[in-house]
Amino acid sequence: MATMCHSRRVLVEIPAPQPKISARMRRSYLEILSSRMVPSSATSKNRNFPSHSKRGQLLDPVIYRSWNGQCEKIDNQTPLSNQQLVQLIRSLISVEQRQRSEPRTTNLKLLLDDLHLKKSNVYRSIPYSRLGSNRDAHCYRKAYPDLVVFKVSCQEWGQLLLRNEEWESALEHALVAGRYTSELPQWDTSSHNLVREQCYNTLAAHSISALQHYCPEPSKARELLRRFKMAQAHSHLFSSCVQELERILGAAYIPSVNTHRED
Repeated sequence: MATMCHSRRVLVEIPAPQPKISARMRRSYLEILSSRMVPSSATSKNRNFPSHSKRGQLLDPVIYRSWNGQCEKIDNQTPLSNQQLVQLIRSLISVEQRQRSEPRTTNLKLLLDDLHLKKSNVYRSIPYSRLGSNRDAHCYRKAYPDLVVFKVSCQEWGQLLLRNEEWESALEHALVAGRYTSELPQWDTSSHNLVREQCYNTLAAHSISALQHYCPEPSKARELLRRFKMAQAHSHLFSSCVQELERILGAAYIPSVNTHRED
């Protein structure tokens, strides 16, 4: 009986040792950013490029091109020499100075589109489902925040153009913004129209400041005079702009008369 209860032996096959899986090297932070900025097709073709070319793509393209043109490409293992560091610093300084010296022009169309949108927001805030007037005190309180936003935009955009010394754009902005101001709602209470008068006052002041620095040609001055006379019909505050343009046209007319007399 004891011979029949022997444990059965099982042969277990020992598996062959598996080859080691090569661990993937961790990429640097700059390489990750470069792979996100460059399209996938470009990264697949340029995998064998040295890492300094990827770092250069993170710089400003103007700075990268100026540095690329002044010195040769350097290997990843080769440190920068003192002369190359001096060249790099000089190129960065020259690019920064060139960008500062370039005049910055403001996109007038974007400013006017923003002002038109804020004028539309004033009308959107007025409730039109009331049985009474939609120009009473209740509707004015609803539209007051958007009216203030419109007034502040008139001030800030005009001051921005004056700071950048874009005199012709400042005059155009004042004329178009004055037309938008005339299209604002007329409220039943006269004191509620104070925001409109404040906008007119600001735009007229911006126009006078621009005319004091900008002397337009006679043809442009006559066109501006015609448009400011139309703006004067909406507000008497533009009368000072009309007088200034008449003075500019008179000063331009007197020398022409004197030259004809001498001939």
